[in-house]
Amino acid sequence: MGSRASVSEFWQECREIVGGLPEAEPEAWGFGATPPQADDLLSLVLAGTKTATASSLRDYEVDGDPVPAAGDLSIVLDGSGVPRALIRTIAVDIVPFREVTADHAVAEGEGDLSLEWWRAAHERFWRTHSSDPRGFEPDMPVVCERFEVLHPAAGRH
Repeated sequence: MGSRASVSEFWQECREIVGGLPEAEPEAWGFGATPPQADDLLSLVLAGTKTATASSLRDYEVDGDPVPAAGDLSIVLDGSGVPRALIRTIAVDIVPFREVTADHAVAEGEGDLSLEWWRAAHERFWRTHSSDPRGFEPDMPVVCERFEVLHPAAGRH
């Protein structure tokens, strides 16, 4: 998504500003499945409204990606692939879709913040964008991740 140079430059900026970061550059990715989704969700993160996200465990398995764990660092990209924030995962719970809590829905900061809105939006998302051929299922395992912003990119809009 982002150019290696801009991601590496942002990582160096983060290491200069945030103490104790490792040398190894973390994974860089954008929220959602489309550039507009990445921009919309990133704006919620940068505003402090979005402090959680949810992913399909089966998508991680199909894509061969590691499941997030507490302490993981990530560089969040905007819809154009520009690095905009460094986040750290602070908690991960894996639960069936139907057991995602109202507290988690609020922490995701989307829509009207209700669990009903969250369920409808995420079902629609996984029916449309899931890597797993099974797509959405009411009992599918969902990775509920909480995170904190360690460093927002300055002057990048």
